[in-house]
Amino acid sequence: MPAFKTLDDLGDLSGKRVLVRVDLNVPVKDGKVTDATRIERVAPTLQELSGKGARVILLAHFGRPKGKPTEGMSLRPIVGTVEAVLDHRVHFAADCVGEAAKAAVDAMVDGDILVLENTRFHAGEESNDPAFASALAANGDIYVNDAFSAAHRAHASTEGLARLLPAYAGRTMQAELVALEKGLGNPARPVVAIVGGAKVSSKIDLLKNLVGKVDALVIGGGMANTFLAARGIDVGRSLCEHDLAGTVREIEAAALASGCAIVLPVDGVVAREFKADAENETIDVDAIPADAMMLDVGPKSIESVNAWISKADTLVWNGPLGAFEISPFDRATVAAARHAALRTGEGLLVSVAGGGDTVSALNHAGVADDFTYVSTAGGAFLEWMEGKPLPGVDALKG
Repeated sequence: MPAFKTLDDLGDLSGKRVLVRVDLNVPVKDGKVTDATRIERVAPTLQELSGKGARVILLAHFGRPKGKPTEGMSLRPIVGTVEAVLDHRVHFAADCVGEAAKAAVDAMVDGDILVLENTRFHAGEESNDPAFASALAANGDIYVNDAFSAAHRAHASTEGLARLLPAYAGRTMQAELVALEKGLGNPARPVVAIVGGAKVSSKIDLLKNLVGKVDALVIGGGMANTFLAARGIDVGRSLCEHDLAGTVREIEAAALASGCAIVLPVDGVVAREFKADAENETIDVDAIPADAMMLDVGPKSIESVNAWISKADTLVWNGPLGAFEISPFDRATVAAARHAALRTGEGLLVSVAGGGDTVSALNHAGVADDFTYVSTAGGAFLEWMEGKPLPGVDALKG
C-alpha cells in the first residue's frame, strides 16, 4: 500500500483550522442517538487535534437528503452525543458552506470543536462538484479523513477536498488501513476467508477476488446451499439461488487454478420452519429432506471450519455461517468466532472482520473486542474485500 500521512506528520497545530471528515451517520430514534459506536471510534482523533490547539471542524453526512435540506436529517440533534462522548463543548453551524459556516469558523478559538451541518444538504457533495469542494476548503487549512466507512464514495468531502488541502489519515482511518493491509494487502500466510450470508448474487465480485488471494475460502449461510446445489446436491427448501450454478462453477474453477480450497458444509442443522427453537435435526448435506431447509452448519462442519482457522495465520471474515439471529441456528457462527478469538488472543492469528451482520454476529458471540480488528464500515469494507479502489483512501496516498 502506498504511504499515507497520519497525525504524526502534522506540525504545530495551534490556530490551524482542521477539517475532519467523520462518520456521524448513527442510528437515531425519537431524536436520540441509540448507538454511539461511530462517534466513539473518531473520538481519539478529535481529542488529539483539539488537545494540540487545532480548531477542529467536523464534516459529516446523515441519511439520504438528496442534495437539499431535509427535515429530520440535520446533524444538530447528534451534537449532544458528540459532546458527551468527547467530554468537550461542541458548537454547531447551520450550514457546511457559506456565511453560516464562515461565521461559526471565524468565532472559534484554539481547541474548539465545531460540527457543520449535513454535507449532503448540497447536491455538490455527492457529485463531487469542484466548486462545492472549494467552498468547503475555504474554511480549513488542513484536511483529515477519519471516515473509512465513506471512503468508497468519491464525494466532495471524502475525495475532492483531499486534493485541495494537505491531507492526512485520522487515527481510526489509520488503524483501519493498517488492519486491512494485514488482512489481504500483505498478509501472513496461510490466509483463510470466511464468507457467509444469504445470497451468492450479492457477493460475486467478492468471491472472485478472494479465490485469487486466499489459501482457503469457507462458504457458509445461504450461500453454501447454492454451492452445494451447483455440485448436484438436493438442498430441499433451503434458501438457494439455483440460477447461479454456472457462476458458482466458474468461481470453483478459478479457485482450483489458484490453489484456493473451497470449504463447504458436510452436515447441517435442518428444520421445517424458520423460527426460534424450531424442531430440528442434524443431518449430512446429501440427505436433506425435500421439505426441510438447512439453517446452520452441523458439528462436523464446525470442526472442519475450526481446523482451517487453526491452520491460518490470517483470517478475514464477512458474513455468518448460519441464521445466527435465532436459536439454535447460531451455534456454528458462535463456535467459529470464539475459536478465532481464542487463537487471536494467543497471538497465533491476525483476525479481521467486517460487515453489518458480521459485527452483529461477533457481538452475539461476545468476541467482537477479541478480534485483531472489526470494521464497522459496511460498504467500504465489502468493496475493499472485492479489490475495488476506494477513492477516499486513494486521495490520501502520495
